[in-house]
Amino acid sequence: MKRVNPMNDVSATGLEPPPFDVTVPHVARIYDYLLNGKDNYAADRAAAARLLEQIPHAAGACLQNRDFLSRVVRRLAARGIRQFLDIGSGLPAVENVHEVAKKASPACRVVYVDNDRVVCAHARAVLASTADGVEVVQGDMRDPAGIIAAAKEHLDFGGPVAVLMFAVLHFLTAGDDPHAIVRALAGPLVPGSAIAVSHITADATDPARSQAAQQVYQGASAPAVPRPLAEIERFFTGLTLLPPGVADIRAWGLGKPEPGAALTFYGGVALVPGEERQRL
Repeated sequence: MKRVNPMNDVSATGLEPPPFDVTVPHVARIYDYLLNGKDNYAADRAAAARLLEQIPHAAGACLQNRDFLSRVVRRLAARGIRQFLDIGSGLPAVENVHEVAKKASPACRVVYVDNDRVVCAHARAVLASTADGVEVVQGDMRDPAGIIAAAKEHLDFGGPVAVLMFAVLHFLTAGDDPHAIVRALAGPLVPGSAIAVSHITADATDPARSQAAQQVYQGASAPAVPRPLAEIERFFTGLTLLPPGVADIRAWGLGKPEPGAALTFYGGVALVPGEERQRL
């Protein structure tokens, strides 16, 4: 794997990430804890415990999100896509994108992007001995042009690229205009490329519990903003959604979820329309 000088990371977007502070819960480390990971601190575990008090199925939902990610990568790789840009990748976990993609084809290339320099440094250390074609760059979703510029150093945007945004867009507020950010990321993609999203929702959650859960993230490195189905569907405007469209991630590609199970994430995958799509 090509090494990237961490001192050059901020120049990829020009946006300074928050300073490293183990006393402030970090969304990536909270997620790591909910996935049974070990790269977290006491503040992260305490925040996760408060979250689980309000949303007892949150840990299970995070595991379901990882499973959804794997299914999506396999499906896109089966369609012939060999380049993946994973934005907001967080700390390495089981079934990482490159592991799933390279099972389909060793030729697959993957760029991981996160806005936190410590997360990026940790990811590089973990992935240092991985196969060629895997890179980690620091970038912020609020600067999509910077992310694309950094990714173009490693991926060929003259061919199809799958842009993955799993469990990350809900850390953008309305003031960040996340729908415009997704449009900007989709803009440079050629026909046959893909946009894949998973996003938390409160559509099936008691409003008081949802507000209490959001309050946990108010004291963390980023807020959490659940969105209703209609707002999540807007991320795919102008794109061609793959069946079953934007749906409960547990049902996406698998059929119906178990009756009575709690809806936490919506997800969807769409292709950039055009002639190239017909050849995938």
